[in-house]
This record gives sequence, structure tokens and C-alpha cells, in this order.
Amino acid sequence: MVWFIYGGLVIVTSFAAMAFARTFLFNHFGPWGRWNGGFRPEWLGPGFLHFIWLFVVLRAALLFAAGWGLMERAPWGRVVAIVAAFLSLLKFPVGTAIGIWTLVTLMGFRNQTLYEQLP
Repeated sequence: MVWFIYGGLVIVTSFAAMAFARTFLFNHFGPWGRWNGGFRPEWLGPGFLHFIWLFVVLRAALLFAAGWGLMERAPWGRVVAIVAAFLSLLKFPVGTAIGIWTLVTLMGFRNQTLYEQLP
């Protein structure tokens, strides 16, 4: 269940961050957002923002797949959750906490046999 909640949190925070990034890059803050740096948004273009959205959607899909696999106790769910946990370790503090908790819970021979014995 925790992976579903974390996946939803990733989508909500990414939506807010990408809305702010689009507003900032394309100077939609009005007179308060005049940024006279050497960067021009045409250099990156909207393709870069679409690439980031694709990355966010793939990350959220991995998190939801980990949650679904663990809830259904599928054999592939443990592997997907371990991969998601390793990738989430860099997202301090929530991702790190969930990643460590998942790795401690699912890693090891004893935990693998216990997971396989679940009904």
C-alpha cells in the first residue's frame, strides 16, 4: 500500500514542479518573473519538458507496479519492488525511507523464502 501512496505523491509533486518549471522557463510570471540570464527557453524547447514528463510517468508506473505486485503477492512483484527501492534511495527523505524499508523487508534468503510461502 505504501508504494501506491508514494506513487501518488510522486505524481502530485511532479505535476506541481513541472507547472512551475513551464511557467518559469516561458516567462509567464509577468513583470515579477523577468529573468535576464543567458538562457533562452527556445534552446531547450518543449521537447525537454515532454522528456521529463515521460520520465515521471515511467517512474510512477514502476512504483504502482511494485505496489500491485506486492499486493497480489506475484513472484515478479518482489523483484520490481527491489528495483523500485534501489531507484528510490536517491529521493531523500521519503524515497530513502521507503527504499530502505523495502530492501530490509525483501532482501535476503530468509525473506525470499517467506515471501514465496505467502498465500
